[in-house]
Amino acid sequence: MSLIAPRESASSLAHHRSTMHIQYFLELYEAGYRDFTGISLTGADFSHHILVDVDLSRASLRGADFSRSFLTQANLDHADLNWANLSFAKMSETRLVQADLTKANLRGAFLVRADLRRAKLSGADLCHANLRQADLRGANLCGANLSGANLRGANLSGANLSWAHLSGARLSGADLERTCMDATNLEGAWLNGLDLRGMNLAGVNLKEAKLNGANLDHANLSSANLTHTTMRGISLVGANLSGSDLTGAVLWNGILDGVDLSRADLTRAHLGEASLKAAVVVGTEFTESVLPAEARAYLYDTVQGETRWTHRPARDTLNQSQFVDRIPQQ
Repeated sequence: MSLIAPRESASSLAHHRSTMHIQYFLELYEAGYRDFTGISLTGADFSHHILVDVDLSRASLRGADFSRSFLTQANLDHADLNWANLSFAKMSETRLVQADLTKANLRGAFLVRADLRRAKLSGADLCHANLRQADLRGANLCGANLSGANLRGANLSGANLSWAHLSGARLSGADLERTCMDATNLEGAWLNGLDLRGMNLAGVNLKEAKLNGANLDHANLSSANLTHTTMRGISLVGANLSGSDLTGAVLWNGILDGVDLSRADLTRAHLGEASLKAAVVVGTEFTESVLPAEARAYLYDTVQGETRWTHRPARDTLNQSQFVDRIPQQ
């Protein structure tokens, strides 16, 4: 669209892109101009402004303040938003492909169906952000704060969530295929029904998380923190839970066939009606756990070694467990 700007012709806009003043920018926007590709407004204050459908692709906006602004359906592809303040900004369906949002403040931002493919979000604050159905394929979220974030139905395929904080985050329906989750904090997160087959979750904190109906077949959960995690109806066929802490975990009706529970702590864990065929129980702690009656013979024939946690014979801890045909209804 070719428009005459309030002060100068549109053709002269390119000459001022690198030094444009915020007031001039706003006047151009109000006049109907939308294409601000490549401008430089480092540290500019756009807070509380309405900038719907604006094109700021490849713009230099480092440290800019967009807090509580409206950027719905804006184009910020390849923009430099390092350290920018986008807290509580409305950014539904906004494009941020390969944008640099390193250390940016996106706390409480509304990013429903936003396109963040391959965006740089390392160290960014996305606490309580709404990223429902957002496209985060290949995004770098290393060390980002996503505590309490809404990621339901988001596509995180190939994303880097190493060292990220997702405590209390909601991820039901999210795509986590090939997502890197080294040392990710998922305490209290909602992961019900997710397909996590074959994922490497070694050492991940899943304390008090919800994993009901999830598929973790052949996943690596070695040394993971699964204390008081709820995993009703979960599938853990062939999974590696060696050295993991499952104290108080609920695995009722779970499928744990071929699971490696060596040196794992199942103290007060509930495995009523679970299947434990061919489970590895070397040095496993069973104190006060609830186990399926049908697994009694197998476990007593197989259990061996000393527990990692209490340094007692694993068989002695098995004698302190309870075998039930059916777990009592709550």
